[in-house]
Amino acid sequence: MEGVFTFLGAINHSHGFVFAGHLLLTAGLALLLAKMTMKNLRLVPVGTQNVMEAYLQGVIAMGRDVIGETNARKYLPLVATIGLIVFIANVLGIIPGFESPTGNINMTLPLAIIVFVYYNFEGIRKNGVVHYFAHFMGPVKMLAPLMFPIEIVSHISRIISLSFRLFGNIKGDDLFLWVLLMLAPWIVPLPAFLLLTFSALLQTFIFMILTYVYLAGAVMLEEESL
Repeated sequence: MEGVFTFLGAINHSHGFVFAGHLLLTAGLALLLAKMTMKNLRLVPVGTQNVMEAYLQGVIAMGRDVIGETNARKYLPLVATIGLIVFIANVLGIIPGFESPTGNINMTLPLAIIVFVYYNFEGIRKNGVVHYFAHFMGPVKMLAPLMFPIEIVSHISRIISLSFRLFGNIKGDDLFLWVLLMLAPWIVPLPAFLLLTFSALLQTFIFMILTYVYLAGAVMLEEESL
């Protein structure tokens, strides 16, 4: 955000530089966390390994009711990676002197496009091109010319929904924190930090669960028709 102090902004005032720097920082922190987890694997997990294993089990449990145990594990790498990146990016903006990359549409839009392309690819790969797109026409053949374009628009709108929901909420949180720190920089904002941390976690959960929901709709066509 222009006018807000960031450590990277003190080096270069270009917003593109600040955004790219915080995006690289987010990726670096995620890689560092993965390296710390894998550095000394134990049968009985401790420390970072314990936290990450609990996180992965939580992601599987999240997807189990949506897409089934097998598929939840199959798509775990995608959903867990997205969740980790989004959460770190969300929390980064809560720390004074840093900015949330997810508060920029240039990050949330590519993430939404990745999910969109991947779930459609998986749907086509599992069901075949004809069967997958036939599902867009609905159960009544007479309404197919009407339903098909509606379904196409509905699926494309998911890109907007995913990207703008995350971007809008995190941008709003950043602006709220900025105003609060300007009005009362000491002690008073502390409860707000807890609220913003919860919001960061909630937005991460929503992005992850919607990814599972879209994957379920693409690969489980037979179950939907029952």
